[in-house]
Amino acid sequence: QVQLLESGGGLVQAGGSLRLSCVASGSMFSISTMGWYRQAAGKQRELVATVRSGGGTNYADSVKGRFTISRDNAKRAAYLQMNSLKPEDTAVYYCYAAFIYNDYWGQGTQVTVSS
Repeated sequence: QVQLLESGGGLVQAGGSLRLSCVASGSMFSISTMGWYRQAAGKQRELVATVRSGGGTNYADSVKGRFTISRDNAKRAAYLQMNSLKPEDTAVYYCYAAFIYNDYWGQGTQVTVSS
């Protein structure tokens, strides 16, 4: 059974930094795309950033220049370095992994940015 284990969320002041990690386990199939989505209270889940197996990345306009996504294919892990955090970045952040046969989501990790 595939599991995505997230870590690194927490409470930080505006302007601070956090680093999220996600590790996939339970399958040896290749992962084409890994990424992070977020859902703020009362809002729909939205894309934050994705990274393909070859390293190509995609970012939401709201995080460009502040967030950096990366992955380690050998560790089957993805990371999200979040700098210059703003209160509007407060949300539950979900890891996402697209395998050749199915997509999976993590349980989510809370990120709270205080003003």
